[in-house]
Amino acid sequence: MTTVYVPGDAAAVSVGADGVAAAFAAIPDVTVVRNGSRGMLWLEPLVEVVTDDGRVGYGNVVPEEAAAVLAGDLSEDRCLGVVDQHPWLTSQLRVSFARVGIVDPTSSDEYAAHGGWAGLRRALTLAPDEVILEVTESGLRGRGGAGFPAGIKWKTVRDTPADQKFVTCNADEGDSGTFADRMLLEGDPFTLIEGMAIAGYAVGATEGYVYLRSEYPHAVVALQRAIDASYAAGFLGNDVAGSGVRFDLHIRVGAGAYICGEESSMLESLEGKRGEVRAKPPIPAISGLFGRPTLVNNLLTLGAVPMILADGGAAYAALGVGRSRGTQIFQLAGNIARGGIVELPFGVTLGELVDDYGGGTRSGRPVRAVQVGGPLGAYVPPEQFTLPMDYEAFAEAGAMLGHGGLVVFDDTVDMARMARFAMEFCSVESCGKCTPCRIGSTRGVETIDRIIAGQDVSANLVLLQDLCDTMTQGSLCAMGGLTPNPVLSALRHWPGDFTASASASEGAVR
Repeated sequence: MTTVYVPGDAAAVSVGADGVAAAFAAIPDVTVVRNGSRGMLWLEPLVEVVTDDGRVGYGNVVPEEAAAVLAGDLSEDRCLGVVDQHPWLTSQLRVSFARVGIVDPTSSDEYAAHGGWAGLRRALTLAPDEVILEVTESGLRGRGGAGFPAGIKWKTVRDTPADQKFVTCNADEGDSGTFADRMLLEGDPFTLIEGMAIAGYAVGATEGYVYLRSEYPHAVVALQRAIDASYAAGFLGNDVAGSGVRFDLHIRVGAGAYICGEESSMLESLEGKRGEVRAKPPIPAISGLFGRPTLVNNLLTLGAVPMILADGGAAYAALGVGRSRGTQIFQLAGNIARGGIVELPFGVTLGELVDDYGGGTRSGRPVRAVQVGGPLGAYVPPEQFTLPMDYEAFAEAGAMLGHGGLVVFDDTVDMARMARFAMEFCSVESCGKCTPCRIGSTRGVETIDRIIAGQDVSANLVLLQDLCDTMTQGSLCAMGGLTPNPVLSALRHWPGDFTASASASEGAVR
């Protein structure tokens, strides 16, 4: 009997992985396991065949090649050798993604065989305050973009008295160029479940909710199967791992509004209301879901917790640089030769990610800009590729790390139009609750249009700067407050793109 791994990840499915899996399953004496993607998305569907030497990989397989793969008859350039030994993977340090692509994401037993549940078992031997201390000592910060110290949030929820507390996972992954949440849910959902169970025990919460978007149907299915398996194995429910601790976990699917990635809008949606930003204070840790103390963490934040508890906070804190501890899951997207997932300690440079791991642009043309941190992140020019991926370093450069997504553009991109896109995105996705965001973004699109058209360019550039200042200082949340980031970065690094139309118009008149 030959075992073959074919990813069931949405990225692989989108390029025909289901058909490839069916082709292998139709061959006698072949067992097909649907794993998560290894993150080498340019090679999907990536098929792995179990051999005495290890799992040998074949890239970009189509159904008609199933027999040739088993016979080892594909051309040499299609064979990756033993996948675990591939340089692109061995040069990474996979902590949160240690099991993704390796295990069957629906099997609790297989999860346990690869180190799963160790963090939860250890946590249950500690007092809740000791668990929070481990998280604090690890230096873990919110991976959703804000970078807020996780331990402070956990302690606040723990110390706030209430008859009911909640743990919520913000898995509303709406940033352009980000897909790490989806890949972890589809490739190793038990890691999130374990992290949320640890969090529930630590802060005194008995109910947990994962907020997902409807655009991720494969992730919803994978997570629900893992939740059902966790209940069956005794890691969720009234007696978690035989400890007498109760923790129940539920999925809630949102409609895909970008604003629901903001924590208070997410809570409004969870309560069945329109997703709108709440004024703060009070903060969710004190008064969150249904007015109760609520821990709100990003999926990747919670996904790091099992390893922190299993190995100790000090081991996690030993990774990274400065105040950015541990690893980050970087997502390479856009015009890039080798798109995918790269997990490394904080401190790797932007240039190393784009050039060494990403292989430069897919078009083969020079890189002109990289947007880091989603649609609200700044555009970074190649002159700043020596920037280390670190919260403080990026902030000092007028940029932000965000969720770790990188979108690459080659030298054909018009940065004035990318600035306009940022404003337009905000105008479409704004919840509309505050004037600076709702009206400012609309006026911003109009102002950039006038600049591009060459109308009173100097005056409109001044107006645009003033508008950005108002949005930054007056918006209720990061939706309006950060939208100026990409606009101002485009103006700062590529001013000629904004005046090109005006110059052309003046030349025509002359």
